[in-house]
Amino acid sequence: MTTENFSVVVAGGGTAGHIEPALAVAEVLRDAYGANVVALGTERGLETTIVPARGFELALIDPVPIPRKQPWKLAAVPFKLNRAVRQARQAMQRAGADAVFGTGGYVSAPAYLAARSLGLPFFVLETNALAGMANKLGVKLGGTGFNAVANSGMAGDVVGVPVRPGVGVDPDGAKRERGLRMWGLDPQRPTILVTGGSQGAVSINSALADAVEPLTAAGYQIVHAYGRKNDAPATHEHYTAVPYIDDMEAAYAVADVVVCRSGAMTVAENSAAGLPAIYVPLPHGNGEQGLNSAHLVATGAALRIDDAALSGEALVEKLLPLRDPEARAVMRSALQDSGAGSVAEDLAGRVAAAAGKDRT
Repeated sequence: MTTENFSVVVAGGGTAGHIEPALAVAEVLRDAYGANVVALGTERGLETTIVPARGFELALIDPVPIPRKQPWKLAAVPFKLNRAVRQARQAMQRAGADAVFGTGGYVSAPAYLAARSLGLPFFVLETNALAGMANKLGVKLGGTGFNAVANSGMAGDVVGVPVRPGVGVDPDGAKRERGLRMWGLDPQRPTILVTGGSQGAVSINSALADAVEPLTAAGYQIVHAYGRKNDAPATHEHYTAVPYIDDMEAAYAVADVVVCRSGAMTVAENSAAGLPAIYVPLPHGNGEQGLNSAHLVATGAALRIDDAALSGEALVEKLLPLRDPEARAVMRSALQDSGAGSVAEDLAGRVAAAAGKDRT
């Protein structure tokens, strides 16, 4: 093997659930193997802000959504797909790509097709409990498949979900101190971190609005990421609302409990951070969000509120008992065997090996 620089293109755009696993592997490839990493994305996705902020080059291609609810638009899909594949191929050639790593979403199908046309080794990671169309296509095209959980409907080894290096690691307390300063928090109050994911969640925001008063009166303080597309909530003492949290490592460091959706990446990061969580699975799609956190709920490592049952009263009912540090400690203990481990490092090693490279 050689230790000369090599290049990897990662493809996983749209939402943080696709972007973050790709960047977790990308960071290991860059930092441990000296790889040049270029991320594919579209103008529509969060990658336009997340990817540059993490220090990676972003190459834009056209999105190719499948119009399931507007079948008359299907005729245009082949033309859009051909253009996107051509753009992805050009990006790979400019980067001098040695391998491609994808995690699903709009950009992945063109990336897999482009990688195959160029004869590049490519890898397909499915982070959800039920595999998406793009990733299934990638494996059928000859990509090496990996799954977060068994029985996703896509062939491939079960490896878990990669999380960014440093999640849940704060040996000197610097991340916690940064978060306390950033959001003006009281270090003596237990903190609830509330997020609806990268896009926000209207139902969680609405329920929280009714729960802020009783929760803060009971001694909690709240950091709430309400979503850039949503209106800012009303202000309240011991309640900090922000459109989006860029520094999630600081957020995890100050949090005592999390209220959130149960996307695969969210569940993996919460588990890696050792945080008790109340999951509110997204009620749409194919039901995979409920499956992502089912094993944690079953073992007492997390609680669940169905979206249809979500209300301010329901949040208060679940959260008030968790004021007790011993109650939170029981949930953290149940989480010990469910962390993300070294998934990012293991996957980066597989990608680097395919490109014939060693760690630097």
